[in-house]
Amino acid sequence: MEFDWAQYDASCGALQQQIEECFEDPFGLRLIPDTERFAEQNRFFCLGQDAGGRYWTIAHATTGKIMRVISVREMTSGEKAFYERKLRENL
Repeated sequence: MEFDWAQYDASCGALQQQIEECFEDPFGLRLIPDTERFAEQNRFFCLGQDAGGRYWTIAHATTGKIMRVISVREMTSGEKAFYERKLRENL
């Protein structure tokens, strides 16, 4: 998968490598939005952990070949709890 970094704002504190690692996280969660606003814009979410142990929430769009990162932020405590619960369920 190739990444399109044209619209990525690095001020979020995540390096491009960290974001790529989240998509490689074998326990990462890929979520499809349940609101029309995001569905119309073909947006998806990834909850993942980078190799350094930081947890990230990533909004992105994809064509199937190119991943366009829209926004990145550290997971909230609720998102992290959800991620860890799903991790335990899958082990």
